[in-house]
Amino acid sequence: MLKATGIKKSYGSLPILKGVDFEVQKGEIVSIIGASGAGKSTLLHILGTLDKPDAGTVELNGTKITSLTGELVSVFRNQHIGFVFQFHHLLPEFSAIENICIPAFIAKTSKKEAEIRAMELLDLLGLKDRAQHKPNELSGGEQQRIAVARALINNPTIILADEPSGNLDSANADALHHFFINLRDNFKQTFVIVTHNENLAEISDRVVTMKDGQII
Repeated sequence: MLKATGIKKSYGSLPILKGVDFEVQKGEIVSIIGASGAGKSTLLHILGTLDKPDAGTVELNGTKITSLTGELVSVFRNQHIGFVFQFHHLLPEFSAIENICIPAFIAKTSKKEAEIRAMELLDLLGLKDRAQHKPNELSGGEQQRIAVARALINNPTIILADEPSGNLDSANADALHHFFINLRDNFKQTFVIVTHNENLAEISDRVVTMKDGQII
């Protein structure tokens, strides 16, 4: 479903990625591990169209996304890719349900339809009663689950997560990890996750190790 071929990326004279080949199947949870500076996050950003490679291609469901330009990149990203980061980046002035709905509104989904979908996700996450709470009224674990719901609102082809449980205590991290498994098992949701969390890596379908800009 996702295929990256010969991905190279340098910043100035410093090579970060040195010809990475990487594939993911539908409904698979793949964890990428490795020391800091190995190129994990750079690869994830390229897979998610947040950055462009110096060389190589990325295809998602047959679309060569590295060839997309301008507004086409943003539209494709909004429709097909969900992101979860270590820092949830919720807008503080918006309620939980409003934060979740933002990608749907960008996709020109009606307010009613977006809110119905958002409430379904909140119910799935056990947060239905927190819909009108603002981020500062939610725990860290609740905020991260809201960020996951936001990533899911447009029914993305794939979710890319960069240290999604990095700021959570062990109980909230385990709950988040098992939610990922539930999404894979029940909805065939596909994940690529950059992580240092050994427990998350262990329950993934596959673990990819990076070192010095390459997959080893």
